[in-house]
Amino acid sequence: MTPSTTPVVGGGLDAHIAFARRMDRIDGLAHYRARFVGTEAGSDPDGPQPDPVAYLDGNSLGRPTLAGVERITEFLTGAWATRLIRGWDEEWMELPLTIGDDLGRAALGAAGGQVFIGDSTTVLLYKLARAAVDSRPGRTEIVLDSDNFPTDRYVLEGIAAERGLTLRWLRPDPAGGVTVEQVRRAVGPQTSLVLLSHVAYRSGFLADMREITQVAHAEGALVLWDLSHSVGSVPVELDLCDVDLAVGCSYKYLSGGPGAPAFGYVRSDLQDVLTQPIQGWMGTKDVFTMGPGYVPATGIRRFMSGTPAVVGMLAMQDTIAMIEEAGMEQLRAKSVALTEFALTLVDAWLVPLGVTVASPREHTHRGGHLTVNHPAMRQVTKTLWEHDVIPDFRAPDGLRIGLSPLSTSFVETYEGVAAIRDVLRGILLGQSGLTAEA
Repeated sequence: MTPSTTPVVGGGLDAHIAFARRMDRIDGLAHYRARFVGTEAGSDPDGPQPDPVAYLDGNSLGRPTLAGVERITEFLTGAWATRLIRGWDEEWMELPLTIGDDLGRAALGAAGGQVFIGDSTTVLLYKLARAAVDSRPGRTEIVLDSDNFPTDRYVLEGIAAERGLTLRWLRPDPAGGVTVEQVRRAVGPQTSLVLLSHVAYRSGFLADMREITQVAHAEGALVLWDLSHSVGSVPVELDLCDVDLAVGCSYKYLSGGPGAPAFGYVRSDLQDVLTQPIQGWMGTKDVFTMGPGYVPATGIRRFMSGTPAVVGMLAMQDTIAMIEEAGMEQLRAKSVALTEFALTLVDAWLVPLGVTVASPREHTHRGGHLTVNHPAMRQVTKTLWEHDVIPDFRAPDGLRIGLSPLSTSFVETYEGVAAIRDVLRGILLGQSGLTAEA
């Protein structure tokens, strides 16, 4: 960060809000905020305010875009209502691959023909992980970490039970994440697959994708990366890092909406080698032949299974277009500036109240969110939600501050952390709700 964008340290409330307002004025991405529903408030403190007051959970569910609302409405009354079944031939059949290519180009560093929009993240994790271990017969181990998102751990536990494999657990620092050295010590000639999250869902730790992938490849293992907390927030270079497989959800920084389908990536040279385990009609060579036996399609389509969730794919298209227009490097710079500012406020206001930072302090090791811990955070989160300030809670005592670079402003970040401070202070003083200072 340049000196002009360095957060004020020890400057008091007026200095912090002045810094936030100045950052919003010079933010080259600030105009994107108005493209999201609920942010169309003016800067007049006595005028209309955003709804909610501060949204600090873009890393769980992104705000809807105005264009996405319009696109879905038009689809319901236009393409669906008037084209009906003809829509499959005219566009819908190719939509998972078209949007996949757009996403690969805009945010994943993936050449065409390697990304598709498919099932839920859970189902895609199963398909790609199962395909990976089956392609390494004779190898008996899967490497994963104990602090990964529950779905990742549960899916791999199930696959290990199905295939008679052993799980080799990594135990990362809860305030950090899996390091290259941990992976190096764990992988070996028996490793079939390494499954890790690029950005840890709890701490926000940013793993070294390139080095870890190289370490696994040196032992002949495949690597499956979960990109759910990095896509749209952190630059990803799947092709340059020689990644084998990746999955990620679309309802966080991509604003695909609740339950929007996930995406999968399979490197081109693996597509005709791996056998995906959920054989459905959409993954066949000729979908409408409906023959007596399953004949897989060539290329990335073979990793599809059932009928695509067309409506669920619509909203993400507009966010993907914004990401490509803005550029991931610019988005990353904004994300770093937001989390650095939030960290400054946490140190100034929350640490004196007994809060600890459970995320890496170095931005080079951190994704797009911060986690702060305190035994009262469950009650803090509940009270904040009642006052339209929305972070999220992760047991046992973590509050996550998720800052989406396209839709979050610096003033919103200021107001959100100030509200956390006031609620926590009130709880510690035996009060409830927001104090008059909030």
